[in-house]
Amino acid sequence: MKTTKEIYNATAANWNRREAILLSDFTARPFVMELCEPLAGKKILDLGCGEGFCSRQFMDRGAASVLGIDISEKMITQANAQEEVQQLGIEYRCGDATQVDDLGGEQYDLVACVFLFNYLNNEQSIKVMTSIHRLLKPSGQFVFTIPHPLYAFLRANEFPFYFDAKDKGYFSGRDHTFMGEIWRRDGVPLQVQSVHKTLEDYFNALKIAGFDRMPFIKELRVEGKHLEVDKDFFEPIYDMPLHIAFSLTK
Repeated sequence: MKTTKEIYNATAANWNRREAILLSDFTARPFVMELCEPLAGKKILDLGCGEGFCSRQFMDRGAASVLGIDISEKMITQANAQEEVQQLGIEYRCGDATQVDDLGGEQYDLVACVFLFNYLNNEQSIKVMTSIHRLLKPSGQFVFTIPHPLYAFLRANEFPFYFDAKDKGYFSGRDHTFMGEIWRRDGVPLQVQSVHKTLEDYFNALKIAGFDRMPFIKELRVEGKHLEVDKDFFEPIYDMPLHIAFSLTK
């Protein structure tokens, strides 16, 4: 089984984009941006930034600074190439989210993790969330998205998005890696993974990490507006729980 770094180093060019093209660019990332508003003047850490799709949007919406960190050096290369063209002032670094304990004593108004925790097991998730709690300023915001933990058990392994649970169940699948694919609207599938965790696991991890306030959560899905854009692409997963967005305040 390939590591996260190997997967994204091999496919980095296919993730590179200036506009929404992935399924989750429509069903998840726009809501993340709304959840993070207002962004004006904020110092932001985009952990698991990939090729910088969200980092660029943070800056476009008025952030004071953005630091993007990703484990894949090829994804960071793509992000820096975009920065050379668009020059927004974003800093990108190659790094492992599980090793981000101290960033030179810096603290952030917002830490965003858009589909990071599906690549981490329970122990790693607790470690990263604990680091995030430490890196946030008082009253800072932590926003993250995950694939909906139920999704892998609800449909066949087919277009436009799936995770293969094989013979595992919702509870017996804990910390097992489910391989999957998510499609772009132009028909290109991209390999993804989900280290399965239950909702209970996420809530326990947040508590252990020091987040003692009730999070805001939103189950994200295909909506009518998406069907109007491309019915053939979105209809196969209409009315299904695709992702969950969390927002917490330190």
